[in-house]
Amino acid sequence: MAISMGGGGETPMSDINTTPLVDVMLVLLIIFLIAVPVAIQTIEKLEIPVMESVESKDKVENLLLTVSTTDAAGRSAGEPGFEGASRNGECRVYFNNITPVTSEELYDQAFRRLEAIVERAGGPEALMEDPDQIPQVHIRGDVNAPWRCVAGAIYNVQSAGYPTVGFISNPVEPGI
Repeated sequence: MAISMGGGGETPMSDINTTPLVDVMLVLLIIFLIAVPVAIQTIEKLEIPVMESVESKDKVENLLLTVSTTDAAGRSAGEPGFEGASRNGECRVYFNNITPVTSEELYDQAFRRLEAIVERAGGPEALMEDPDQIPQVHIRGDVNAPWRCVAGAIYNVQSAGYPTVGFISNPVEPGI
């Protein structure tokens, strides 16, 4: 620290100390240098394979959904002769990645499942004390599934009370 020494005695320095300001600005610069490349990545190259759904070994409380469509001939994933999802096909949602459900069944089953989890935890207040216990919805959407199918699944699970919805995707290989 510096004190201005004048001929008439000691007077406090009235200039602003810029050292903390520079420190904060350097930290923000580093954060933005790290965050910007992550923020500008796109998901256009997202390719999730069409496959028969199998049960995931994820956290038990999380709800896992697979969203796909029928192929051009009207066959669903897992049926013999399935040729891959079609953009013009009918929406197919698989509850816990196995059980095919309609929109109404998705809402009902998701609501009952969340209600049982809240009751087992001791009520909403108990869950709010430990937010890590609040279950999430993980959606694995086929690359050819139209957005209307994915958005319908999101709407139904959020209407049922799930606050957090995330997407499962394949990681992009570095350098591609």
